[in-house]
Order: sequence, then structure tokens, then C-alpha cells
Amino acid sequence: MTKLKGVIAAAATPLTDDLSIDLDRLVSHCRWLHGEGGCDGINLLGTTGEATSFSLGQRIEAMRAVADGGLPLDRFMVGTGAAALDDAVRLTAEARNLGFAGALLLPPFYYKGIDEDDLVAYVETLVRRVGANGLNLYLYHFPANSGVPYSADVVARLRDMMPETVKGLKDSSGDLDYSADLVRRLPGFDVFPSAEASLGRAAELGFAGCISATANVTGRFAQAYWSGEGAAKSQGLAAAVEIRAAIARFPLVASVKAALGLLTGDSGWNRVMPPLSSLSSSQVEALRESLRSTGLISSAAA
Repeated sequence: MTKLKGVIAAAATPLTDDLSIDLDRLVSHCRWLHGEGGCDGINLLGTTGEATSFSLGQRIEAMRAVADGGLPLDRFMVGTGAAALDDAVRLTAEARNLGFAGALLLPPFYYKGIDEDDLVAYVETLVRRVGANGLNLYLYHFPANSGVPYSADVVARLRDMMPETVKGLKDSSGDLDYSADLVRRLPGFDVFPSAEASLGRAAELGFAGCISATANVTGRFAQAYWSGEGAAKSQGLAAAVEIRAAIARFPLVASVKAALGLLTGDSGWNRVMPPLSSLSSSQVEALRESLRSTGLISSAAA
């Protein structure tokens, strides 16, 4: 059994000035997310973590640094998708062998119009090469970025073929009807939408939680809803949704990092990997004002 439930942050990846992964700060950030940050779990090296902009070696180095950092790996899933099958196999095997609770698999994302049978065969081939023993696989449905959807029928086929391996799905499409349909069709299958607002319908629709980019900063508010009682629940969710809206005014990955920079006073958080670009100074100032209006940062914040 994994402990991948509840509020899960799609962790941002801090960079050094030469655009390598700042491993020490990454481990520290993950530790903060699990503690004061209020999160139940972490999605390491996902879209917010800019995984596909790093080399295979960089991604494995980051995974190993976190594994060596004394963090609860049963609360981590790791993005292991890649355009090349062998790269995805190697990353997925590394995640499993290091002891991470799950591997989050994008579909192969260069060739578009992939037939459903071929997509099923791809995942089946990956599992066969990695080995199913001890592997917990989560599918990553993000058609706006990958261009290749995991249709509900594909998900159901994969679950039926490999029920002990295919454990759940992260849905970054924003379509709660899609997520809810999977929950209805596949009892015991863990579905995680990608925005805090979905937590408000998690009990009704059967979601396992959410995996959110903005949980890098909203985690404690989202947690107040997920595990709280009374007025604290509704207040926590409202705060998380308001903060997310402020951050989402700008390109999300860069904006999450800028928000972390504003919260910590560490401008190094503003670095992003090409081809993404950091927020401009005027955008950072606008973000600062928006976050002040939510109460996340004080008027005295630098």
C-alpha cells in the first residue's frame, strides 16, 4: 500500500546559476513541503518540476538526492515519462528501485495521433521491461502539453490488464467529468485532479486528493480543507483557490517559482529552464501585489 493520498504538491525544482538542479535546495524544499508546507505527498519531477527539460542523468541525480535525503519516499511519486521508451524504462525502474511510492508516466509525447492500441502496447512494453514486481504506476493525462491523451478506454484497458501495477492517474486536463468517470468505471483506482478547487468535490466524486503546482505555496490551506473540520475547512479551501488564481495570472511554472521567491526572499527561485522564461520584474511586482491581497505575504515582504 502506498500513502499517496490527499494534498500532493507538484514540486518546483530549484536551479543554480548555471541551470543545473540545486540538489540541496530541492531536498530542503521537499522537506518543507512535507512539514510546514502542509502537504501529504510530493510529485517530484513533474511538469512544474520541469522534468522534460532535464537530461536523463540530471533526473536520476535528483531522484537519488531525494532518496538519500531521509524523506518519506512512500509519500513521493516521480515523473518518469520520456519521448524515448528506453529513457522512460530507465527512469521508471530507477524510481521503483530507489523506493519511491509511484512512477508518474506521461505518454510518449512527440508523435501525435497515436492509436489507442499502440498506446496500450507502449505502456505494456514499459511495464514488461521494468518488471511489475513492486512497481506502482500512475498515468499522467495532460493532453494540452503531451498532445497524446490517455482516453478513458485506454485507462480502463490498462487497469484491467495490470490491476496490481496501474494504480491511478493524475488528470491535468481540468475536466472533472473525465476524472469522475474514471472513478465510477474503476473502483479502487486513485484519481488526482490538478487544482485545489477539486478537493471541494473529492468526497462527492471519489477523488484520492489533488496534485497541484500551486500546492508549493497553498499546501497548508488545502490541507485545512482536506483534514480539517468546521469553518476551517471552507476557509482553507477558499484561501487555496484564491492564491491559485493569483498565481495562475502568469505562466504557471515561472509564477509558482516567483511566488516561492517572494515567500522565501530567495530570488534564485526565479530561475527556470529554457525554453521557459522567468517572469519579468513587472510581472513579479504584479504577482507580489496579488499575493498581498490574498494575505499570503505581508505588505512588508521584500
